[in-house]
Amino acid sequence: MDWFFVGPELLAGLFVVAIAAGFIDSIAGGGGLLCIPALMAVGLSPAQALATNKLQAVGGSFSSSLYFIRRRAVNPAEMKLAIALTFVGSVAGALLIQQLHADLLRQLLPILIIGIGLYFLFTPRMGEVDRQRRLSALPFAIIAGGGVGFYDGFFGPGAGSFYALAFVTLSGFNLAKATAHAKILNATSNIGGLMFFMLGGKVVWGLGAVMLLGQFIGARLGARMVLNKGQRLIRPMIVIVSVAMSAKLIHDSHGAEIARWLHQLF
Repeated sequence: MDWFFVGPELLAGLFVVAIAAGFIDSIAGGGGLLCIPALMAVGLSPAQALATNKLQAVGGSFSSSLYFIRRRAVNPAEMKLAIALTFVGSVAGALLIQQLHADLLRQLLPILIIGIGLYFLFTPRMGEVDRQRRLSALPFAIIAGGGVGFYDGFFGPGAGSFYALAFVTLSGFNLAKATAHAKILNATSNIGGLMFFMLGGKVVWGLGAVMLLGQFIGARLGARMVLNKGQRLIRPMIVIVSVAMSAKLIHDSHGAEIARWLHQLF
């Protein structure tokens, strides 16, 4: 399936969805929450939807990363070790997911993501200002780069929030600074994961290109908001997106059981 077989109305709808996803993803992560269901709704298989989502996510994360670098909110030279280990981790995760089922992770992930939302909700002063760094460059690169990068290549939802949380808690960054740096690593792991989806031939390039453009635009708008509004915008967005992602993942994993329970209850 390619975009030539999708009507202009659906194509325009996917473009708008990608703009919204790019905007959300550059602030709080979780853009795939919008894009993957939209891609499946127009007829892509789950594998095609995941692969095509990874392509358009590269556009969004690259756009916001470029904006942060140009505004000198991030210096990539200071992140070389974390970038390298993030790429290695994402490639390893993408290789492993082809051999294993992610059922256990799918069960645990809603708890982890809602935990991030609750952390930012109930620690209102965390991330207000820079604090003392807890880890030096190498252990941080291993944990945040290699660890979260592996997760992004292996599964993916909420990776941007995990990166931001690592920068706040382990590097002592304020929330806006953490979000800006998180996008550099998110772009790296997106590229690493995309490479193996490309080799598998699952990317629908036409749809992905249109949505990549939308993500690029939306992410640029979101990146500007990060630097202008800071934690006043980022904190509530992380909480809202965490709740929404957790609800979506729980529904995907236990939707049938929940439906039966509600039927019996009412």
